[in-house]
Amino acid sequence: MLKVAVLVSGGGTNLQAIIDAIENKVITDTEIVAVISNNRNAFALERAKKAGIAAEVVSPKDYADRAEFNEVLLAKLQETGADLIVLAGYLVVIPEIVIDAYPNKIVNIHPSLIPAFCGTGYYGLKVHEAALARGVKVVGATVHFVDKGSCSTEWRYTKGSSATCYGAG
Repeated sequence: MLKVAVLVSGGGTNLQAIIDAIENKVITDTEIVAVISNNRNAFALERAKKAGIAAEVVSPKDYADRAEFNEVLLAKLQETGADLIVLAGYLVVIPEIVIDAYPNKIVNIHPSLIPAFCGTGYYGLKVHEAALARGVKVVGATVHFVDKGSCSTEWRYTKGSSATCYGAG
């Protein structure tokens, strides 16, 4: 059984999609063991609680400095026993000590085809609004490892067609 910890900052629509996929057996042999947010007002925490998943807040604002936050976040993740960490709209830079502790075991879901519409200010619906305003013809998401030298997988969608996966592996 793959144990997954999901890190979130907002509404949790990606979290809900994962919860639903596990419940509907689209994703098998997997359980979400924890949801951690930096934002105590994140609706994702309510989604987790409704699904019976342990949820808590670990926010940089609650610690004297970033080093202390980094240590606490790592300890919380290790306590969960997670095999995989999924960043599902998590708006905090992942500390190097966490990346070192989970090599090739952290994936980020970004709602655009990187490098388009990424970086500061591009998260959630803001990405889609920017793409619509720009008039792009192809949109999609990028799922990538948070680690050096890893490949990305992109899902592209062109209006009127089905989604296509590129770069898997």
